[in-house]
Amino acid sequence: MTQVKLDPDRYRANVGLALFSKAGHVFIGRRINGRGAFQWQMPQGGIDKGEDTAVAALRELEEEVGVPEKLVDTLQETEDWLYYDFPPDLKKRLPGPYLGQRQKWFAFRFKGSDSDVRLDRHTPEFDAWRWAELAETPSLVVPFKRPVYAEVAVRFERWTEPVLGGKVPQG
Repeated sequence: MTQVKLDPDRYRANVGLALFSKAGHVFIGRRINGRGAFQWQMPQGGIDKGEDTAVAALRELEEEVGVPEKLVDTLQETEDWLYYDFPPDLKKRLPGPYLGQRQKWFAFRFKGSDSDVRLDRHTPEFDAWRWAELAETPSLVVPFKRPVYAEVAVRFERWTEPVLGGKVPQG
């Protein structure tokens, strides 16, 4: 199979966040402006100009989920960018020249308790949240993001193991 070379300048730089509980489940939030059946997703957000991807990931985690850096361990960052295209109807409504997004994904282990999750720390993105099986996430998101979520589920599968005795499994 031939892989198509995508122009990174045509895709908005973004980070995706897989926040894993000690039980090995992943955080998903229900989008406030979601429509239809597929309103759930893992947090994600833009990378500011000149911002390091790891810094952006921790910033977005605190902005969208209210979880500060001190309550997570960084487990993994994807080496490459994962891409998705916006569907035509969404692209018409969005400003800018972008065809879609390119994302670096981060896996974090959450060291806090459920009460540490605060969706109202900044302008809320989500109106509800829950822990889910990572393998289930592709079926919960809007269809155009499913291939990326399926890839994230494969790459981060090792982090779904429960933490035993407070130790994080090594990858």
